[in-house]
Amino acid sequence: LAGLRVRVQHLKKATALSGRADDAKGLTYVSFRVTFENRGSEYYSIDPDEYPEYFEVRAGRDGHQAFVDVYGSSRIKKYNLSPQRRVTAVVYAAATPAMLKQLDIRIALEIDEDAVFGYHWVGGLGVHEGSTRPASRALTAEPSVANEVEQFLRGAASDEP
Repeated sequence: LAGLRVRVQHLKKATALSGRADDAKGLTYVSFRVTFENRGSEYYSIDPDEYPEYFEVRAGRDGHQAFVDVYGSSRIKKYNLSPQRRVTAVVYAAATPAMLKQLDIRIALEIDEDAVFGYHWVGGLGVHEGSTRPASRALTAEPSVANEVEQFLRGAASDEP
């Protein structure tokens, strides 16, 4: 989809605006922003509203399902994304503090009423946001699946003519 960008940013410890859900008892809340940006010239109707179809959060090295607070999170529902515009949703999730060191966030959505592939983001609390970009790595980041994928992709890119 020409011009459509999806970004995950501002991962931090948080408290859900609507209060703590009973299912998150004993867990630590985090929040992050998901921004959909249209840099193209076409209009897109996006619908990342329903969980678990569109926002999936996995925590820890084993990828356990994190609790996503759908009632505390902001929603985007059937939004017409005009060219050169963006829309942002704030998502609240919860997991044990030890598991929050590594999060895998998958965002899939419907565009013009057709399901499209998922966007995937890997990061964690305590990992500098710049370390999730391909060009740099935080000094405190430990080896992880994200680093292995990064190394594989770099190796594959250097093998191409």
